[in-house]
Amino acid sequence: MNVKGNVFKYGDNVDTDVIIPARYLNTSVEKELAAHCMEDIDKSFVTKVSSGDIMIGGWNFGCGSSREHAPIAIKASGIDLIIAKSFARIFYRNSINIGLPILESEECVNDAEAGDVISADLSKGIIRNETKGKEYTTTPFPEFIQEIVECGGLVGYAQQKL
Repeated sequence: MNVKGNVFKYGDNVDTDVIIPARYLNTSVEKELAAHCMEDIDKSFVTKVSSGDIMIGGWNFGCGSSREHAPIAIKASGIDLIIAKSFARIFYRNSINIGLPILESEECVNDAEAGDVISADLSKGIIRNETKGKEYTTTPFPEFIQEIVECGGLVGYAQQKL
């Protein structure tokens, strides 16, 4: 699976309350959640994000509560990949469960800037900053997790296997 898009970059400890503020958790409608994604940290995000874009974060991305609304809001906004230095464990698993690819690469995060164009080959763990002409390697997901992501999440994967 390959992705390519423009970078939206955030710092360390981006928590789930910033990704989707609790005041909007009265719905599970994905597009409604996406309409408020990142608004407390970046009010312009929802007006600038396009399908296929890539979000970059620092250490401990997705910390805070265990709500799966956070990766749902990000995915529904159009983000196709998150690259961070590290992820909170529950956010990491929730992302896989909903079919949102995530990769860890400290080097890529350090080099990337908002607006750069990044491409990634998820099956090989190769990330390329097209703007800067740099390439990074990371550990790709095991094949079964790649299948979960390609099926759109754990529910789609289970349906396919049944």
